[in-house]
Amino acid sequence: MNNIVIIDYGAGNIQSIKFALKRLGYDALLTNDFEIIKHADKVIFPGVGEAASAMDKLIKSGLHQLIPQLKQPVLGICLGMQLLCNHSEEGNTNGLSVFDVNVKKFPKGEKIPQIGWNQIESLQGELFKGIEEREFMYLVHSFYVPINNNTIATTNYGFDYATALQKDNFYGVQFHPEKSSYAGERILNNFLELVQ
Repeated sequence: MNNIVIIDYGAGNIQSIKFALKRLGYDALLTNDFEIIKHADKVIFPGVGEAASAMDKLIKSGLHQLIPQLKQPVLGICLGMQLLCNHSEEGNTNGLSVFDVNVKKFPKGEKIPQIGWNQIESLQGELFKGIEEREFMYLVHSFYVPINNNTIATTNYGFDYATALQKDNFYGVQFHPEKSSYAGERILNNFLELVQ
């Protein structure tokens, strides 16, 4: 049980995720093989860098068609979560349209990017089992997802925005659980223990 795949498309912070999973006692396979991804128990969709170039890599590999069709639990992390949305202002790029919301640039007046520890609140669902309200998570981002019907956690950075999303088998977190100490690893473990 728990055949875990990390999608490899050249835009992910892979090693820190693999190390975090290893600390939890799990091995993960890094792959872009469609059949292996389709048959995994859990799929992690990481992302660092710029949305338009990351989306371009997904399109060139054909993964942009596969990912929205996946039926097992999928976790998008940081840019991975943003690419699961309809559209991003970063590079004016269309996303995978799993979450029906558009990604916006932080307004002027806030220090951009938001880098460092911030609190998550209004936590909902199994992903946050055992996590306290206002727990600190590590974030690095210049673009944000507005609060929407799929929001399962929020963060305040001058205003409240969605810091975690869920729709059916798809989950997304704006923060980096793999860099967020014990609480972040608990969230990763909760994802890995989800029952389909």
